Amino acid sequence: MIAKYMATALLGTALLGGAAFAQTATPSASSPPAASAGIQQNLKGNWRASKLVGLSVYNDANENLGSISEILVDNTGKINAVVIGVGGFLGVGQHDIAVSFDKLKWVNEPICAASTDRAPAAPGMSPSSTATPSTTTTGAAGGGMAAASATKDNWYPDHAVMSGTKEQLKALPAFKYSDYN
Repeated sequence: MIAKYMATALLGTALLGGAAFAQTATPSASSPPAASAGIQQNLKGNWRASKLVGLSVYNDANENLGSISEILVDNTGKINAVVIGVGGFLGVGQHDIAVSFDKLKWVNEPICAASTDRAPAAPGMSPSSTATPSTTTTGAAGGGMAAASATKDNWYPDHAVMSGTKEQLKALPAFKYSDYN
């Protein structure tokens, strides 16, 4: 009989204790939720770095120089350089160079497909409906694309433009990861 009362007392204590713990664990209304702390809410105009890798790079004469193969950032998140693969085919014979981010102009509009060695028109557009790039943003502007996103807002630009020819870029020192270990 004593065991029956003892079991009931222990069960009651456990139920009351659980309710007391649940009541004291609620956060106060004045503290912000932990999930939103440190997260920027307005992300419009930002780019996705994963979409910049593989982006084509052209020169001022609209000749395809290569594509972005890597983005190098420091521990604060600042982009220090962009690695561009010049020449080659599917990575074979490719000459990698590191270029300062602010040396690139970022263009949202596709290059006209009427010329040779130019990018094809965007999917769903005929070559006659595309225009020569006119909306550009320099890399020095950071992640903002508000002025340049009038034609599209896909979280990344259409392509990048930089000065030089393939031959000039191939003459630059090659970027090798092993040189910086």
